[in-house]
Amino acid sequence: MIDSGREYCVAPHGHGLCGVDHVTEAMPPGTLRSPGNERQPVLAADVGGTNARIGLVAFAERHDLPGSLVPEIVAYRVYTCDEYAGLDAIVRAFCHEHAVKPRRFALACAGFLHDGCVVNSHLRWPIEPVRLEQALSLDEVSVLNDFEALAHATAHLHESSVMPLHVPRHAAGDIQGPVVVVGPGTGLGVAVRLPGARPQVLATEAGHIQLAARVGREQQVLAQWVPADTHVPYDHVLSGPGLLRLYQALCRLEGRPVACHAPAAIVAAACAGEDAQAMEALQLFCGWLGSFAGDLAMLYGATGGIYLAGGFLSRMFAFLENSAFVSRFLDKGVMSPFLQTVPVQVVDHAQLGVIGAASWLMERSRH
Repeated sequence: MIDSGREYCVAPHGHGLCGVDHVTEAMPPGTLRSPGNERQPVLAADVGGTNARIGLVAFAERHDLPGSLVPEIVAYRVYTCDEYAGLDAIVRAFCHEHAVKPRRFALACAGFLHDGCVVNSHLRWPIEPVRLEQALSLDEVSVLNDFEALAHATAHLHESSVMPLHVPRHAAGDIQGPVVVVGPGTGLGVAVRLPGARPQVLATEAGHIQLAARVGREQQVLAQWVPADTHVPYDHVLSGPGLLRLYQALCRLEGRPVACHAPAAIVAAACAGEDAQAMEALQLFCGWLGSFAGDLAMLYGATGGIYLAGGFLSRMFAFLENSAFVSRFLDKGVMSPFLQTVPVQVVDHAQLGVIGAASWLMERSRH
């Protein structure tokens, strides 16, 4: 996954996010910052194909809203998956480093749980919750989709921690309406948070929806690597590997040598204006992302807004802001007036998956 290398932590009592490199503060097992709060800290992880983000999360009651809990990360670290034999080895390393012995583990990861095993072709090793419980002597290991966790975490975002990409001309009819989280990385994740007394989150596989390519350049580029009459999902272009495919196809079309061999290199070259094919590839990427986000906004009635998640997008925010994203997001015929009411914001997910996974586990235990 393309990553900005910047990490974030939740500020105490829900006042937003603060930029830091790492959170290394550790607490004795079972100890919380909030006096009288008997809730135990939760171990949480956000595991993808490249990195595993691990955190210990405590929950304090908001003084201004009794009964409402605020997550606080008290220990956190990012691990490179290739450097470890399995997730159990990473968890052991984290617990040893921070001298903690949690009992419950909330695991957010791409894919879904089937027959006791997480199904995801991008993972470096098998993940089986029951075996993790046994190997780590934990009372509970609970799994949820990584974008489901991100959607839960949006409830704890502050406006100072997001970058507005599309600001509505008029206030939406229901600013507490459905929220959609979209994130291109190793694949393309999508989740939806539905409002209510007990908000619900829907994990989706929307990244596998058939890609809609416009007549012209988009279809020319696709024809470079897609056989005729073939299903092409959105994640084949709206992902790190997808961006690389776009760039290589454009190089073939223009008869130019491939100078960038990784998605991050393409983004850097495009943002610097150093490579014409990189710039066009990223423009195509942004246009498709805008169309896709607009479709999701209509599908779910996302008056609560669209969040574009990932260090990848926050690092190229200036390029995205000046791209065709917004025009393609709004270009929905008779539905354009509705899209004008939907805010779109970019957020670097960093620790959000950890926060969302822990929040999901805590909320589930309260009901």
